Amino acid sequence: MHDSPIPMVPLKLELSENSQPYVESILVNEIKGIHVEYVAINSDHPSIDFSKDGYKTIYLFVKGKGVVTTADENFEIVPETILLPNSTKKITIQAAKNDTVYYLKIVTKLTAEDRLALEEFPAENTQHVYHAKFEDCPSYSEPIKSPNTISRTILSNKYIPRIAIGTVQTTGPDEVGAHKHPMLEQLFLGLSKNNCTVYADDAKIIFPEYAILHIPLGSLHSVSVEKNETMYYVWMDFFLDKKGEEWLKTHIDD
Repeated sequence: MHDSPIPMVPLKLELSENSQPYVESILVNEIKGIHVEYVAINSDHPSIDFSKDGYKTIYLFVKGKGVVTTADENFEIVPETILLPNSTKKITIQAAKNDTVYYLKIVTKLTAEDRLALEEFPAENTQHVYHAKFEDCPSYSEPIKSPNTISRTILSNKYIPRIAIGTVQTTGPDEVGAHKHPMLEQLFLGLSKNNCTVYADDAKIIFPEYAILHIPLGSLHSVSVEKNETMYYVWMDFFLDKKGEEWLKTHIDD
């Protein structure tokens, strides 16, 4: 169990050479059907991953450079890159020489309804590898955020049913206003230089860079950042059912 009402895990970045590859399951059993692993690999230890039927996998690369290789394509890894293998059965993740790649691997178990929904999605979203730098993804605005905030959708809900992912970036003083979304579970991943405060009901926690936290389901939550400090994190929405995805209509394309 976690001491705080807002469960948070810092990602270990100071790893000795002999501790790599490093794999840690984090926030275990926090969200039904979602398994999160934190992985660090150096150039001597490539990771070979195979997809499993009935599951979808998301990779969020947060630090280090390298390459993801499939049977016939290479995809560059730089900090703040997302990749979905989709129908690709095998990928190899290789760190650049003398570098270490740090990433989250998020595996979701598909329900029977999810499998039906996938059949309705555009083939290009489900058959081909999806690879994008966060900074290249489309921006949106939202009533609970100030005009100074840059929000991006790095994974729309048309790739994996009931999942959407994006980023929030601003400089303080600023905030993401208090709101509730009982129709979805949510994780936050602090990115480079992130230093803000997350509130959920009566609890609050300092949210640093390279940490992952779970917003308690249904809580009234918000985020604030002090003057000259940075708010920069990934939000991951895991909807309880298809109907809950209506929440995304609060995101207005820029």
